Amino acid sequence: MKRLLIVPLLLLATPALAQQGAHSTQNKDACARDVSRFCRAKMSEGDTVVLGCLKDHRAKLGKACAKVLADNGQ
Repeated sequence: MKRLLIVPLLLLATPALAQQGAHSTQNKDACARDVSRFCRAKMSEGDTVVLGCLKDHRAKLGKACAKVLADNGQ
């Protein structure tokens, strides 16, 4: 259930994702594992906090999630 929180995280934190249509699902899925792994404790604190957490763990993120963040100016 908590994984559903990353949906608004990526859509709200990076407006470019919301405009990508079908690709936005792939972008959200790209960071699901990393959010669960590194930012689980922060998930109830809001999208901005979780995005900050992902940025704090950038060196440890999977390639797909790191690419999504980089492609969207994060």
